[in-house]
Amino acid sequence: MVSDGGRDRQISSVMTPTSRAVSRWAPALVWLSLPLTAGSSFANALDHRAAAISLTAVIGLWLLWVVGLIAALTPSSVSLTTLRILMPASVVAAAWAALVVPHGADLAESAALGVTSLCAVLSLSAAVGYTFINGSSYGDERRFPLRPPGPVVFGPVEIVWAAMVASVFAGPMLLAAKQWIPGALITVLALALVVGGARALHQLSKRWLVFVPAGIVLVDRTSLLDALLVQRHTVGSIGLAEEDSTAADLSAGALGIQVEVRLSTTDSIIPTPLRRDRRKIVEPVDVDAVRFTPSRPGWVLDAARERRFTVG
Repeated sequence: MVSDGGRDRQISSVMTPTSRAVSRWAPALVWLSLPLTAGSSFANALDHRAAAISLTAVIGLWLLWVVGLIAALTPSSVSLTTLRILMPASVVAAAWAALVVPHGADLAESAALGVTSLCAVLSLSAAVGYTFINGSSYGDERRFPLRPPGPVVFGPVEIVWAAMVASVFAGPMLLAAKQWIPGALITVLALALVVGGARALHQLSKRWLVFVPAGIVLVDRTSLLDALLVQRHTVGSIGLAEEDSTAADLSAGALGIQVEVRLSTTDSIIPTPLRRDRRKIVEPVDVDAVRFTPSRPGWVLDAARERRFTVG
């Protein structure tokens, strides 16, 4: 185990003290301000609604706010997933309030949209992702998030998230409006989507490169059935991957600059099979170099230098 001071020294070149403080506390502080900065907008939108609908909406908004605040105050990979679901959802709620307010959107609605948009941007930033996944790290290790797989980031992720948010909002509101059958069906659907969708989205928060005392670990179930541990003495060098690199591609199609780990000896990996091939026996593959796509390649190389790996 290392002290907090030791950890601060280890990541000093990755993030400045100011950026660390911002990524740690900004999501919580901005989210904490929502009752003041967005509350009047929601109150205006619900002012002329039926009592049951207004009460349901108010209870739901307060419940989501409390859950989001708890997540923002307790950094972990689970909290990160929670924030990346709830904070963008707050933008949807603010947009709905701006559209349905009786006398048209005004300063209150603009403030609500601005603050909730800031929440969404913070939750999706690489700095916040880095800070939160390291909130649940163990001992002398540093985790660096990987970019999401290309095939899922443009479409599937947004569809799953939108279905979760829409059903969670619509189900209770339909029940409050005494639309019993559609309300009950959508509420049941919302429960299923929250369980299944959150689990699927959480897999994106559990993809990282880890520096540990023994070497380097790559954790990514979309590319590897088992985490790849590269012992320190077998790491030849770490650097940016060339365009024509022949290293095993473990990026899962993620967009961005790749980092390549070159080995001084051959190692084995067990790639994740395609969904249609899940029943087939997967054979290990021998590799002498692997490449992947961190959210911030420069941070990975800085950490490698601090850990005295050969960078180049």
